[in-house]
Amino acid sequence: MTFGERLKELRKGQKMTQQQLADRLGVAKSVVSYYESGDRYPSFDVLVRIARIFHRTTDYLLGIERSKIIDVSELTEEEIAVVTTVINALKNKNNK
Repeated sequence: MTFGERLKELRKGQKMTQQQLADRLGVAKSVVSYYESGDRYPSFDVLVRIARIFHRTTDYLLGIERSKIIDVSELTEEEIAVVTTVINALKNKNNK
């Protein structure tokens, strides 16, 4: 899957229009269209903004890894511990 295909899939998964994504990135709608069609690639700064918007790593967007980022910035330490426990339990279940 290409960067453009990943971007389009993430955008549509969030029910976001190209214009809405463009507004969040501070670029023109046509730029998002160029990214999705593979005619252009974002600068490093824009790539990082895209990763933050969709809670993915830049490596994921570039097709290097399949990881997702979970934003826990507004959770307490106890809540983060619970989320971590659930994730580890699910990983262990899938590895059996």
